[in-house]
Amino acid sequence: MPHGTISHPGRWLTVQVHVNQRQIAQPRGRMVGGTSAMNFSVIMYPSEANFAAWKSLGNQGWGPQDMAPYLKKFHTYTPPGPETAKYLSLDRYMKQENQGADGPVPVTLPDVYGVFNKAWDESFERLGWHNDVDPISGRKVGTFTAPLSVDGTTGRRGYAAAYYSPEVAQRPNLDLLAETLVERVLLTKDADGQAVATGVQVRTKNEESRQISATREVIICAGSLNSPQLLELSGIGQRELLEKHNIPVIIDQPGVGENLQDHCLAGINFEVADGQVSGDIMRDPTIVQSLIQLYEDTRGGPLAGTPISVAYLPLVGHDGQLSNERVRELLTQYLDQGLEDLPLAQQKQFALQRELLEDGSNASSEYMFLPFQTHMQSGKTTMADLFAKSLPGNYITILVMHNHPFSRGSVHIRSGSPEDRPSIDPNYLSHPLDIEILARHVQYLDQIVATAPFAGLLKPNSRQPEQAVDFKDLEKTKEIVRERLFTCFHPSGTCAMMPVELGGVVDAQLRVHGTRNLRVVDASIFPLEPTGNIQATTYAVAERAADLIRGI
Repeated sequence: MPHGTISHPGRWLTVQVHVNQRQIAQPRGRMVGGTSAMNFSVIMYPSEANFAAWKSLGNQGWGPQDMAPYLKKFHTYTPPGPETAKYLSLDRYMKQENQGADGPVPVTLPDVYGVFNKAWDESFERLGWHNDVDPISGRKVGTFTAPLSVDGTTGRRGYAAAYYSPEVAQRPNLDLLAETLVERVLLTKDADGQAVATGVQVRTKNEESRQISATREVIICAGSLNSPQLLELSGIGQRELLEKHNIPVIIDQPGVGENLQDHCLAGINFEVADGQVSGDIMRDPTIVQSLIQLYEDTRGGPLAGTPISVAYLPLVGHDGQLSNERVRELLTQYLDQGLEDLPLAQQKQFALQRELLEDGSNASSEYMFLPFQTHMQSGKTTMADLFAKSLPGNYITILVMHNHPFSRGSVHIRSGSPEDRPSIDPNYLSHPLDIEILARHVQYLDQIVATAPFAGLLKPNSRQPEQAVDFKDLEKTKEIVRERLFTCFHPSGTCAMMPVELGGVVDAQLRVHGTRNLRVVDASIFPLEPTGNIQATTYAVAERAADLIRGI
């Protein structure tokens, strides 16, 4: 089985009871650089309000002014060629001086964009959704073309392995152990009752178990699904769960593995008009081989990057943006009843999310144009199924992603063995406000695809699924959302950076509560899911963590 894929549904994927009893894949990358080596490369920036919310949840040093430098520090931006820049009108909103200049991850806009991307921007502008704000500022609403983590000189993908450069690899204090499984963190208690990480226990590819000592601290960067698993295997987690699996309890920490949030989305296929083509032409192996050869020879062509176009929009419905009064009515309907019965952390989180929705200048959803068909219907759980070109003809997909989910899930161990995958339950759509928001944004697709010039590139009334021909009926749209729901591969929050009394797992220094020298550094520390694809936010968190570790 290729790394990072799921060939069949597994017991670790909890059936999603609010999504037509489906199991939804959670692919991950097992390589240096992790899943950043297999994503869509899109660099989307969170809003200032996201970081303000993090700070208000008890995290000094994580506000928008604190984090702005780190959104630049992780990357080096190479401007696109003049034709691409002009074609996409990038000079209107993307200023080179605002971007990163000397970070390890390369970022650019390769020469891969076409008529659909240009028409997308023009149609959203006709609908009133454009401004000249640079996305990196954290104040973007409307349409734009996001850069990709691609090297503008070589055409190669840029991902987290860029931090492991040849120069870094030569450092005498660095050893990289490949094909090695971390079984647990080694912990003792000091005289004050604090846990001290003395090292880690690992198993090599030869099935040899060994211990590696730590002189200063241990840092876990296993991701939102595996960092909580490793903490629990090490004796940090819910007492009842650890005792059930015969794991000695070092710290009774109920928040470990809780607070799971994930961006879910729904995608609709639209058949392109006669005379237009989409990425579906790559069902022809001859074309695929030609494009591979073009990329190998020139580092250019369609395989140099996916031509994705995006838009950030506030809460909308079938006919446009919802009024402030209507937004308040929906929030009252879905949030006020039973709010006092929720854990204190969720009360505070929901209050912050409520502010984001009430402020019409924040994006409640993200729209993404993909130049090929996708399949998310019931029973489809693998990546091969998702991107299969099973529909005849040429299609494009518009994905609608819910930026700030109210649903909360969990990740927990199923046994005391590190080889067993944890039980993963995103609990998608368990909060009724999530499907209300997502369905209303899907309804707005009727406006987008009916607006020129984008409308002229599509066949009228040719959509998949077929019942998606008209989104006027909200309840029918909700059913389509349940049928077409999928993950955007952005799990976060399972080792949340919040105070202990809120169920937090790490403090503002990213140290695990109750320990002296154990930190977590990955998307699991997000207290609230931010706007947009989380690649840039994760890199920024890592850069901030590096300064904290160095004592800067």
